[in-house]
Amino acid sequence: MSEAVPDARLREAALDVMQRAYAPYSGFRVGAALASRNAELFVGCNVENAAYGSSICAERSAVLAAVAHGVRDFDRLVIATEAGEPAPPCGACRQVLAEFNPRLAITSCTTRGAERRWNLSDLLPYPFTPRSLNR
Repeated sequence: MSEAVPDARLREAALDVMQRAYAPYSGFRVGAALASRNAELFVGCNVENAAYGSSICAERSAVLAAVAHGVRDFDRLVIATEAGEPAPPCGACRQVLAEFNPRLAITSCTTRGAERRWNLSDLLPYPFTPRSLNR
């Protein structure tokens, strides 16, 4: 197994990709950096649309990029925003992330230096996944 992506590199990647977010409606730019267990790094940013349901969050954008590259085994996610307080993933993102790792380690940071950490299983204790159907 490769050496893990350093936390500082994940934070830097999330803050960097946040700058490329397309958020003309909410003004709330978000960047996400997702690390695989094999030390691969995938990034995503939110992309809004006038048809709001067509918008995509940064976290799901990063997951889609990873899956498109054939990677499905994630261990850490860093989210970056310009908010005053660290923001957790929305419910839809929690569900998508749980599909791949219900115990994913999540860090949210802000451009102001605030940071908070969660485990996905604490944010979404009962995810709907194929594994949950076999309990």
